[in-house]
Amino acid sequence: MRNALGLMLASVVAAVVIAAGGWFYYSARADQGAPKTVAARAADPLPAPAKLAAKDDVETTAAIAAKPAAAAAAPAPAMPVQQKQACANPNALGVARVVEIDTTGGAGFGFEHFKQFDFLTEKEVVLTFDDGPWPVNTPAVLKALADECTKGLFFSVGKHATYHPEILRQVLAQGHTVGTHTWSHVNLNSKKMTEQQVKDEVEKGFSAVRFALGTNPAPFFRFPQLQHNPAMVTYFGTRNVAMFSTDIDSFDFRKGATPEKIVETVMTRLDKLGKGIILMHDFQKHTGEAMPALLARLKAGGYKIVQMKAKTTIQTLPEYDEALLKDLKVPTSSARPIASVVQTVSQ
Repeated sequence: MRNALGLMLASVVAAVVIAAGGWFYYSARADQGAPKTVAARAADPLPAPAKLAAKDDVETTAAIAAKPAAAAAAPAPAMPVQQKQACANPNALGVARVVEIDTTGGAGFGFEHFKQFDFLTEKEVVLTFDDGPWPVNTPAVLKALADECTKGLFFSVGKHATYHPEILRQVLAQGHTVGTHTWSHVNLNSKKMTEQQVKDEVEKGFSAVRFALGTNPAPFFRFPQLQHNPAMVTYFGTRNVAMFSTDIDSFDFRKGATPEKIVETVMTRLDKLGKGIILMHDFQKHTGEAMPALLARLKAGGYKIVQMKAKTTIQTLPEYDEALLKDLKVPTSSARPIASVVQTVSQ
């Protein structure tokens, strides 16, 4: 009896021990699993630094700021942000459209002399500037255009380009189109000029502007004093150069011209014609002074700016490139363009 009672008691104790051991085992397993759960929760805050980084980026780049909002909406709203970055003036005149000119075989623009290509629609104008680059005056024109985020077409005199290449490069860097206007602004239709002298004036002008820019200019040319030499008109056809006359002359070069007179001259003629290519001179001081008011009048009148670009560039003739460098006494140790010699690798 005692033996049976002792055996039963031993069985109960054994069962209790086994149960306690199992509880301890599974509790320990659960405790071992706890760090895994904690680790997972600890990982949750990781996006916080990412959000903070995005916030930091917002302070310097508006484009990144638009991304979180765009996640819930269409990405289209990002476009106005880019436009605002490109132009700080929300009410700028801007550029309504850009036209690309295929100059193959030559072409003429400006109804004073060429009436074949009537590409402007009502209220469209092209801003053109002759005779630069020139200190103070050309930068004044550039600032006025930049303030209104609009573009023009500049016909550079070769000699002036060699005097102030840094200004002409600024013209190109700001997105304007650069054409040419002979080497020294002589009348190419003068009886004193031989055919060879006329060609030299034109080709040396091409080479000089190329030298100043460090790249080929557009194959756009305007005759000084709008004196079109018939032989050169034919020649430009073989050189695939477009010629420019005008529709509206500002007469900003005349003695007694003032900013107010320039604006009134242009707007009176423009309001009558309704559209056109405007001829001005960034060489003239009063032109730069007149530009802010003129652009304001164009904007108020509902006019739109068209920028003209060329499909290709002018290919200068090697003999004129060499002659120019010789005349300018430029060392010719290397004919490589500057972009292939000096490159910015960190800024």
